[in-house]
Amino acid sequence: MHDFGNGQKATAMFSPRLFILFLVVALLGVGTGYLLAKTGGAGGLRGGDGTKSGSVSKGKVFGSDDLKTYKDVAEGVMKEGGIEGEGAFHLERPGGVSQNVYLTSSTIDLSKFINKKVKVWGQTQDAEKAGWLMDVGRLGVL
Repeated sequence: MHDFGNGQKATAMFSPRLFILFLVVALLGVGTGYLLAKTGGAGGLRGGDGTKSGSVSKGKVFGSDDLKTYKDVAEGVMKEGGIEGEGAFHLERPGGVSQNVYLTSSTIDLSKFINKKVKVWGQTQDAEKAGWLMDVGRLGVL
């Protein structure tokens, strides 16, 4: 039998130095997370769409500036509720229920705009029940 160790002592996988390094990195990560949570990160306490609580006022626009992607436009009063599982919100427009636009959005928190008159830009989606289903990427308060 051959000795492959060449007379050297086998080193442990987790040396004391490596353990201390992992501990320091973990503490720095926890500390950074705590500070960001307390200060609200770089931009204050904002939602994913850039709205601060209480900042929803007439004339403000939220969301993407990409009007090539979000080319479909509709106006109405934002209401909660979709139709048979399609959309989480809808716009009430003149002409009755048949004119509602059902809305979803992964970029804007639409719940902040309930009962506000808004203009939305988005992409029309395929729907089975909704007459018009839109993924909203930009919203302006009217």
